[in-house]
Amino acid sequence: MAEPTDFRARQYAFAAHIRDPAAHPAPADVPDARMKVYRELLFNNIRGFLENGFPVLHGLYEPAAWERLARAFFAGHRCRTPYFTRIAEEFLQFLQDEYRPGPDDPPFLLELAHYEWVELALYIAEDAPLPDDMDPHGDLLAGAPVLSPLAWPLVYRWPVHRLGPDYRPASPPAEPTYLVVYRDAGDTVRFLTVNAVAARLLQLIQEDSGRSGEALLRQIAAELQHPDPDLVVQGGHQTLLRLHRAGVLPGTRPA
Repeated sequence: MAEPTDFRARQYAFAAHIRDPAAHPAPADVPDARMKVYRELLFNNIRGFLENGFPVLHGLYEPAAWERLARAFFAGHRCRTPYFTRIAEEFLQFLQDEYRPGPDDPPFLLELAHYEWVELALYIAEDAPLPDDMDPHGDLLAGAPVLSPLAWPLVYRWPVHRLGPDYRPASPPAEPTYLVVYRDAGDTVRFLTVNAVAARLLQLIQEDSGRSGEALLRQIAAELQHPDPDLVVQGGHQTLLRLHRAGVLPGTRPA
């Protein structure tokens, strides 16, 4: 009777060959025709998940280059979750911590992958409860605006929402790209482009200080050393209303 350790060793050898056939030989007592079924089935499953999770990124690669990237992930990354819905997150972790981009990779690889992962993560995210004391019709200046847990303010060096086969800049623009990616009431993931002032406002709201919308806007006016703080409040009020209509700010709490 074979020892359990022998069985585990065979399992590891079997899996190692499937993940990286070039580096690990197949078990000697398994016909190659059978091993080929496993090699192709498992890799094609992972590649399919990556292509569905990162369609824009996939469209930027030639087939051979994309297969090399997918195989590098399949062979080298140790996933920490068994759930297929988390493969995109694992791929992003691989790009952040393990992968060294080469000449086939776009310079915005990591940021575009992150943006596409955000879309997927928000799509499958569970609904989170809103504060019990939130007023969906509250005054956005007098009350403390509430940020939806399904709205993520993001900042990128690259205009990730515009990237694709027809727009592949070689260098990032001078100004960063500020986005709010969110899931609306119909469970559709959308995005809004905002300016630096709106991004700062969302950052302050995200800190959950409990201050009113007007107080936050007057803080921003002071940071900008704006000569007319009332003008900042007026413009900021329009931004608050826009975000409220989108569902990014679903209401207010008592300030």
